[in-house]
Amino acid sequence: MNLLAISDLHVAFPENRSHLRDLRPISESDWLLVAGDVAERMDDIEWALRLLGDRFATVVWAPGNHELWSFPDRPDEPRGAARYRALVELCRRLGVLTPEDPYPVWPGRDGPVTVAPLFLLYDYSFRPDGVASKAEALRLAHDAGVVCTDEVLLDPDPYPSVDAWCAARLAVTERRLAELPDGARTVLVNHYPLVREPTRVLRYPEFALWCGTERTAKWHLRYNAAAVVYGHLHIPRTTWHDGVRFEEVSLGYPREWRRRGGPRHPVTILPEDP
Repeated sequence: MNLLAISDLHVAFPENRSHLRDLRPISESDWLLVAGDVAERMDDIEWALRLLGDRFATVVWAPGNHELWSFPDRPDEPRGAARYRALVELCRRLGVLTPEDPYPVWPGRDGPVTVAPLFLLYDYSFRPDGVASKAEALRLAHDAGVVCTDEVLLDPDPYPSVDAWCAARLAVTERRLAELPDGARTVLVNHYPLVREPTRVLRYPEFALWCGTERTAKWHLRYNAAAVVYGHLHIPRTTWHDGVRFEEVSLGYPREWRRRGGPRHPVTILPEDP
């Protein structure tokens, strides 16, 4: 029994869709963690999660920013928090677990561990050193020509801003995690890294603004994480922070995985290889 993870499937790309068709579990009892950015369109998201749900014993999904995008040519689709709720309902129809469901407990070797999918967003606090305000950091990013598409397509409705939505999500998630039994080990699954350090290797450091929040910097310790799973950066690698393993598990865009020699298969989170 394996706890596997992948993110940033971006199945609107035919090459990624083809790779997903070929993806199989190691054993029929394997779980799969999907750390966001499945696709932008609801029909593509449904296709991908249905396929994975049919193949893996349990699928756990945490949203990325791309699932939340709203497009001008689709005015009838829900936006902001309503879109997130629609995605949760879609997952429930497919039997896929979400951040709104009771956290499942993975019982395999090296377990039990509570798998906690998170939906936290970002609050522009991953700023350049010496930059005190969000406004100044955004100005510098615009001057550098490095601006996330979220600034156009991610509608925070009914919140006044994405960082306000992030604050609300942090509050509700902290309450839920605080209810875990004392000593419970976790695997935390979030689209964005929970610590700032993985963003230090970005080719365009200004992009870190859209990559997380400083408020989660100690969550891997606070919530007794056996591992932290994330994506978003499209820089798949393993790092260690305070003795805790962080796995960036993105597939990424075809032009990226071609440079790495081929598409990536899911990463084994547990059991750990001795």
